[in-house]
Amino acid sequence: MVWLSLGLVASGLSVAQSSPGSGGEISHAERTVPGLHDFDFLVGHWRVHHRKLKERLANSHKWIEFEGTLFSQPLMVGYSNVDDLVLNVPGAPYRGVALRSFDPKSQQWLIWWLDSRNPLGSLDPPMRGGFKNGVGTFYGDDTLNGKPVRARFIWSGITPTSCHWEQAYSPDGGKTWETNWAQDIIRVR
Repeated sequence: MVWLSLGLVASGLSVAQSSPGSGGEISHAERTVPGLHDFDFLVGHWRVHHRKLKERLANSHKWIEFEGTLFSQPLMVGYSNVDDLVLNVPGAPYRGVALRSFDPKSQQWLIWWLDSRNPLGSLDPPMRGGFKNGVGTFYGDDTLNGKPVRARFIWSGITPTSCHWEQAYSPDGGKTWETNWAQDIIRVR
């Protein structure tokens, strides 16, 4: 998983959401930027059912299942958004933050992850990607047990009231993939 460091906050980088009348309203041109609104479906409060492999890239077939919540909100007039997650892992609950930022030049989203288990960890390169035909696919580089792996996120099954997310790792540069985490996400409000 790609990790986002609290160093962003410590370094003074902050992101603020615009409010009506603040000069931050979205323009007609911004409304038509391809890809800018790809994550609008996720804004709101959600209930999440998680399935995570107990061991990744170890030929494991043992899954841990648990519940959680997700609250997503847009920032910077839609050019970024943030999720606040509660992950009720049995015996070891934690919180996470997913921060996404849209690059209008490449029409891609970049995704970082901040985790309360290691909030001061170093900032890894972001996941990058976008949506095509209703499916979001994002790739990035990560490490697992000191070895480099490719990581992939897929968003699918998107409706107004539900969606599916999964993460997979590849030890061979993307030739083969092992899904190690899946979330079924249901809207609460």
